[in-house]
Amino acid sequence: MPEKCRVVLCGFDPMLVKAYAAANARAVWWHISDELYEQFNMKPKMKVSGKLLKVYAGKTGQEVAAPNEPFDWECAKETGLVVVLPSDTIRKYKLTEYHFAELLIEKIDGKDVYPGEEKVSKKWWPDDKLKLGYALDYIE
Repeated sequence: MPEKCRVVLCGFDPMLVKAYAAANARAVWWHISDELYEQFNMKPKMKVSGKLLKVYAGKTGQEVAAPNEPFDWECAKETGLVVVLPSDTIRKYKLTEYHFAELLIEKIDGKDVYPGEEKVSKKWWPDDKLKLGYALDYIE
């Protein structure tokens, strides 16, 4: 079974995100939990699969999308700690470093995550911290 997590997205200034996403370059990413990183001995370019459950805007702290759609994303070429969002996902949900994503991580490198159980990540981003003191909008 999977690990459920809510992560803060990391990335560049929204103007750079626009340009990098257009060029299919790394623009937005998130960090996998320390537990999964260690358990799966995460390496660069490993595949992380699961479902994108919800997206929250850091500007308001409110849910802005609930796609509940599967994903198959790759770790960065430099490290297995960072999972890179593809450009089409960034554009579809207008994501920047000022967003949060709720995810269900089901497989890493084709192997089941927590077989037979579902865990909530120790790094679950709390509801009362979803609204950021400073946030910029996505630039189309």
